[in-house]
Amino acid sequence: MALETVLLAVGPGDRERAEKLARTAEDIAGPAGATVVLAHVFTEDEYETTLENLRVGDPDSVTSDEVARRHATIRTIGDAFDEADIEFEVRGAVGEHGETIVSLAKSTDSDLVIVGGRKRSPTGKAVFGSTAQEVMLSAPCPVTFVRGD
Repeated sequence: MALETVLLAVGPGDRERAEKLARTAEDIAGPAGATVVLAHVFTEDEYETTLENLRVGDPDSVTSDEVARRHATIRTIGDAFDEADIEFEVRGAVGEHGETIVSLAKSTDSDLVIVGGRKRSPTGKAVFGSTAQEVMLSAPCPVTFVRGD
């Protein structure tokens, strides 16, 4: 199976993992010549807070894609992709993290999804849930998990 589209989904907890996520996507997409869809998924509350932090007066004056482009994690990864000559596009989406990532994977016809996360105990996963676990179980394609340190 040839890789054409790789979805790299990031969220609020991925700032510390940005370089590791970028390298993983470069290692996979670069040799394949695939396009990376670099997506930042916000919950409703995260999106509202981000709009406030960006001092966006009228939320209807910007799209979620524009808000994602201005987010620090997206800029860091985008700069790394520019340096590595990786073709990418930026998407922003608002919704529950896992469900929205799966939806983006379907709508972009992704061949692979890359998500980050942290090491959790089995009890932690059962009590708190895991975005990465939800994506791995529900995505329409293979998923690569990048664990933070």
